[in-house]
Amino acid sequence: MGTFFCSYLCNYGRIFFRLSAVEWSVILLTIGLVFAMEAVNTAIEKIADMISPEYNETIKQIKDLAAGAVLFVAIAAAITGLLIFAPKVISFLQ
Repeated sequence: MGTFFCSYLCNYGRIFFRLSAVEWSVILLTIGLVFAMEAVNTAIEKIADMISPEYNETIKQIKDLAAGAVLFVAIAAAITGLLIFAPKVISFLQ
């Protein structure tokens, strides 16, 4: 749900701050990467639950690693967004 909100926010920011084609391309690739990682994480969790419906420490570690990968990508996406939007917001506020 948060990914969709951030996507909409970026789209409105693109229009308001008139991002260049390169800046918008970087934002789109970053959004796409986050959505793709979320899908991979969900697939791993579903497969793991199918393989071992009961609690299994190894399955838990696999799920944690997949969720950690999503977290790393989300942090990178947030940093990318800040690098692109922060200077524009600061200029707007001055």
